[in-house]
Amino acid sequence: MITNKHSFFRILLLFLLAGTVVISCGKSKKGGSQSEQAGSKLQAAGATFPYPLYSKMFNKYNDEHNVQVNYQAIGSGGGIRQLNNKTVNFGASDAPMSDEEMEQAPAPIVHVPTCLGAVVITYNLPNNPKLKMTPEIITDMFLGNIKKWNDKRIKAVNPDVDLPDLNVTVVHRSDGSGTTFIFSDYLAKVSDSWLNKVGRGKSLSWPIGLGGKGNPGVAGLVKQTPGAIGYVELIYALQNDMPFADLKNKSGHFIAPSLESVSKAANVDIPADARVSITNTDADQGYPISSFTYLLLYKDLKTSVNSQKKAQEVVNLVDWMLHDGQQYAKPLDYAPLPDAALKVAMNNLRSVTYEGQQLLKK
Repeated sequence: MITNKHSFFRILLLFLLAGTVVISCGKSKKGGSQSEQAGSKLQAAGATFPYPLYSKMFNKYNDEHNVQVNYQAIGSGGGIRQLNNKTVNFGASDAPMSDEEMEQAPAPIVHVPTCLGAVVITYNLPNNPKLKMTPEIITDMFLGNIKKWNDKRIKAVNPDVDLPDLNVTVVHRSDGSGTTFIFSDYLAKVSDSWLNKVGRGKSLSWPIGLGGKGNPGVAGLVKQTPGAIGYVELIYALQNDMPFADLKNKSGHFIAPSLESVSKAANVDIPADARVSITNTDADQGYPISSFTYLLLYKDLKTSVNSQKKAQEVVNLVDWMLHDGQQYAKPLDYAPLPDAALKVAMNNLRSVTYEGQQLLKK
């Protein structure tokens, strides 16, 4: 990775630690009063995973349209909570809302996928060799059933690797996160034991291990603990030069996590509401712990927006993110939407109204 990209993300992480971030400071336009120069402001909150991409998109959109977005990267659960409390104009989540969450919302909510990401298995071993892992190995390590790195099951799929006689230390997220939901959703699909003992969710009762807050917390514990194994987002692992394993997918192929294999994971049927899990994908060459990330909008924006003008700005922004904004995905290590997902996203965006009036007519 190039140095300037590392620097960019270090700065972003520092901002994240500071809490609320105003994305897009607003450039002065020719003429007009000070308030006109400042432009419009939208409020949003949610997933931390897409924050670097959203930051880039929101800044570019502000340059072109003089619309600022105050995005609070507080996690998927926080984004849903603030949307339910009507303190933001739209939310963001790495996991689709459950049926129960949809029922508890004050009004119908629309899911708009914006890009794809993945969760990778990272570890700390001498010289950090490239490893292959199967669903059974991952599950048993995180359940505490595999206690040593030189376990015969790990050696069987890594015959050319000199695995150490080192204790396995599991590291997991201590905070509620979409990343944990994606990872646990995958484990719940591939293991009945995991499903029955732990289940899936943004926050879990972990059977073993150390907890770290956010990707930085997990990464820090993994790096300082010999024999550690944890899970982080692919983009974070790439930008911090962390090792990660190739995983055996449903088709029996060991797949390296990459933008290409993550996009291929989405080559499946996508329901009209876009609320789909693509973990353990049926796609032959798809990476098995992949997921969409979503913007969450009230179907009638009157619920969270105080004027039709501002509602139109929200829809115009999201439309731009789905089209012009996609060019910024790959350079920042995100997988852009495949055509099938883009079609569903646009259909959902067209369904958004303000007091019953359609806002996007193209």
